Amino acid sequence: MAANKILVVEDEQAIREMIVFHLSRAGFETLEAGDCRSARELLADERPDLALIDWMLPDISGLELTRLLKREKEYEDLSIIMLTARAEERDKISGLDGGADDYITKPFSPRELVSRIQAVLRRSGGRSDDIVTAGVLELDNAGHRVLSAGEEIKLGPTEYRLLQFLMTHPDRVYSRTQLLDRVWGANVYVEERTVDVHVRRLRKALSENQADDYIQTVRGAGYRFSTRIPEGSDV
Repeated sequence: MAANKILVVEDEQAIREMIVFHLSRAGFETLEAGDCRSARELLADERPDLALIDWMLPDISGLELTRLLKREKEYEDLSIIMLTARAEERDKISGLDGGADDYITKPFSPRELVSRIQAVLRRSGGRSDDIVTAGVLELDNAGHRVLSAGEEIKLGPTEYRLLQFLMTHPDRVYSRTQLLDRVWGANVYVEERTVDVHVRRLRKALSENQADDYIQTVRGAGYRFSTRIPEGSDV
C-alpha cells in the first residue's frame, strides 16, 4: 500500500524539519509549508491524507486555515491535527470546534505525534485514493495497474506515472514543464517534447478501451485528463 501523505504546516523551520524527519522515519510521505498561502498552493496540487497545522502562522492563524478548509467541499474530509503551545482547555475546544480531528500541545515527543497521526488515520479510514475511477478506467495504486471492465491495460512505468498524476488531478491543465516536474521529477533534465512522446504512447494504450479521448490537448497550454469530452476538443 502506498504511504500516507502528511502535509506539515509549521513556520519554524527547525520544528518543521524535526517533524518531517520523524514522519519520514515512520514511513510517511511528507509535504512542507511555512505559512497558509504555501499550504493552499500545495493542496491545489497534492492530496494529503492528513495535515498537521500549527496554530501560530505568519499570515493567518492555523485555526482560521482549518476553518476555511472545512468549509470547502474539496477538503471537508481532510484529517487535521492542530499543533500549538496553547494548553488551556478553551483553546483545545476552539481547535476541535474549528474542525480539527485532534490537538497536540507543544512540546511533544515524536512517538506521541506518530501515534496520534496513526490513530486519526485509522478513524478516517486511511487513504481513500488507493482505487481511483474515472469513466471506464480504474487505477489501482496499491496494485500499480490500470483496469478497464476488469481487464488490465498494459502501460510502461512512465505512462503509468503520467496517467496516475493526471487521473488524480482531473479537469486541470498542466503545461509540459509542470508535467516534467511532477511526473519525471524536478532534478531530471529531459526535453519538453518527451512529454508529447509519452502522451502519444499513453493514448495508444488507452485507445483499445475508447479512453484515449480522456487525455486532452489544450492548445498553447498543455494537457489535461477529463472524462468530459468538449465539442471540438483537441486530442
